Amino acid sequence: MALSNEIKEFIKKDVLERFLKYVQIYTTSDEESESTPSTKRQFELANLLKKELEELGLKDVEVDEYCYVYATLPASEGYDGPAISFCAHLDTSPDVSGENVKPIIHKDYDGGNILFPDDPELVLTPEESPELKEFVGDDIITASGKTLLGADDKAGIAEIMSGLAALVRFKELKHPELKICFTPDEEIGRGVDKITLSKLGKYCYTFDGGMIGELEAECFDAHYAKIKFIGSNVHPGYAKNKMVNAASIAARFIAALPEYETPEHTENREGFFHLLKISGDVSETEIQFIIRDFDKEVNQRRIKLLKDLVEYFKTKYPGLSIDFQEKEQYKNMYEVLKNHKEVLDIAEKAMIEAGIKVEHKAIRGGTDGARLCFMGVPTPNIFAGGLNFHSKKEWVACTALLKATETFLNLCKLWYGNK
Repeated sequence: MALSNEIKEFIKKDVLERFLKYVQIYTTSDEESESTPSTKRQFELANLLKKELEELGLKDVEVDEYCYVYATLPASEGYDGPAISFCAHLDTSPDVSGENVKPIIHKDYDGGNILFPDDPELVLTPEESPELKEFVGDDIITASGKTLLGADDKAGIAEIMSGLAALVRFKELKHPELKICFTPDEEIGRGVDKITLSKLGKYCYTFDGGMIGELEAECFDAHYAKIKFIGSNVHPGYAKNKMVNAASIAARFIAALPEYETPEHTENREGFFHLLKISGDVSETEIQFIIRDFDKEVNQRRIKLLKDLVEYFKTKYPGLSIDFQEKEQYKNMYEVLKNHKEVLDIAEKAMIEAGIKVEHKAIRGGTDGARLCFMGVPTPNIFAGGLNFHSKKEWVACTALLKATETFLNLCKLWYGNK
């Protein structure tokens, strides 16, 4: 049964109001912090969501000490299948300021350039974001030009919350038992570090993707490396055969990596080395990389290249010490999801019933779901609608918010009928 016009009108208004409210709450995470959550400010949104979930009448609503929000919506009468979870993350990327976000609605988008009132030099064009062409006549939401918007992932939160509000309001909408979870610190790779698995369902969906129609069951195999070069500083006037310049050696190390295997030269299923940070001086310099590929074996070859270069540079520069640290961040979730076809089939059907053309896409990144898959909870990722994430030109169309919420409701209906 298709959603009625009354339900569609309700969620259209409700999801927009929630989204505009949530993005104005400052929740940027901090990769330098060792606490969970990495920033206490994430509790502001968490506590607001707790209040709203309680007002909707959900059960077992809580915000735990680590800023995870949990809630349960009991199943509609007659359901005896597995509990299903929906997940989105509270934090926004530290790449661009998320403080004092001022959302702007550009009404009836005409297909041209979009300007930002707080930065006249900033322009969003259809040439750099061709997806805009699909939303001519729609309302487009951006920030004002000084910050990111926060659609990653407050669009996902708004869509889940609006879907829950519709389930509570319109009793004819059937659903399984729902286990809701909103996580902190996803943007810095720690979104499920402190999660309580017993509070999740058997299967889960994250609403954390981009363009309408994206259904993602595959992601990068992901690793992180930190390399510290320890040299020896001497007055430059008397440095011959004495100075070991850690900064210049680190620069040569970076230059020794294949330039064509960097984010700015790769796309689709191509992997890369990505230099995140370089800091230090003559005495000590540290560089940080993330290493990504869809093929685990190819990624291991990249890590071996880094290790081989470390040994080569130790030999080449007597007196130089190098500390090399490497860790796995997450695995390609397809290794798990390929064995749970039903979870993907139901998601695809939910989108089709919402009038959406499904695009199966490999994520050039990761989500909480990637790690949840390997923790025993198969979790594909569904579009939330935003684009140009982590930038001042981030945007989302109002239709995308609506269609993601419709997809949520269709998922609930299909799982209920799949009991």
